[in-house]
Amino acid sequence: MNFYLSQIPERTASPRDYGLTMVMDKGLSLEEAKNFVSVGKDYVDIVKLGFGTSMVTPNLREKIEVYQSNNIPVYFGGTLFEAFLIRNNMDDYIRLCEDYGIKYMEVSDGSITIPHAEKCGYIERLTKHATVLSEVGSKDATNIMAPYKWIQLMQDELNAGASYVIAEAREAGNVGLYRDSGEVRQGLVNEILTKIPKEKIIWEAPQKNQQLYFIQLVGCNVNLGNIAPTEIIPLETMRIGLRSDTFHLYLNDGNKKSY
Repeated sequence: MNFYLSQIPERTASPRDYGLTMVMDKGLSLEEAKNFVSVGKDYVDIVKLGFGTSMVTPNLREKIEVYQSNNIPVYFGGTLFEAFLIRNNMDDYIRLCEDYGIKYMEVSDGSITIPHAEKCGYIERLTKHATVLSEVGSKDATNIMAPYKWIQLMQDELNAGASYVIAEAREAGNVGLYRDSGEVRQGLVNEILTKIPKEKIIWEAPQKNQQLYFIQLVGCNVNLGNIAPTEIIPLETMRIGLRSDTFHLYLNDGNKKSY
């Protein structure tokens, strides 16, 4: 931070184990990635090259190097994992990640159906090559899972070796954790938090009101994902009470003034 201000909550320091911000890069150019990193590198913990964009993004290797040279892990979106899997090319996927120096991998089943025991097997296998993030929840808005099912899947996938479980919302924030309006399924979230450690969950929260909900519920060091590159600084200010939405969240009552 550039200067001191009292009553600012303590954020975890980079490299963080929790309080993560995962950014979704949906096709930034090489120069855009450089500009983004120059501003946001202190507040970005992981970059996901969304869905299958890595296959068609120009200067991919150079862009990955921009992130990695700034100690920001980068990984291919879960949809690309599924695209290789459905074509029976898992060995090729592992080689691809190794070729690009990718140290994080996402195991998801949002676009295809994978028997859960098989999915856990992929998680266990990939932990030998990388830090694994597993995504729980469907991209199909009509596939609404009961809370106990979310909890069981998350528990099993953490037990299989996933370092974090990602709670699905898509890049628009209108499925999985959320209703099609973007409203949080609060009962679902509260039940998940009774069984799954908050430090192990990355909540996909692309919309501002969703980010605010989780900051108010879990605290400034909640793990948030699918954040747009342009929202890194605004999100960080909201985390620490320097945005109107959370302005009074951390102030001591004795120091509050009315004007």
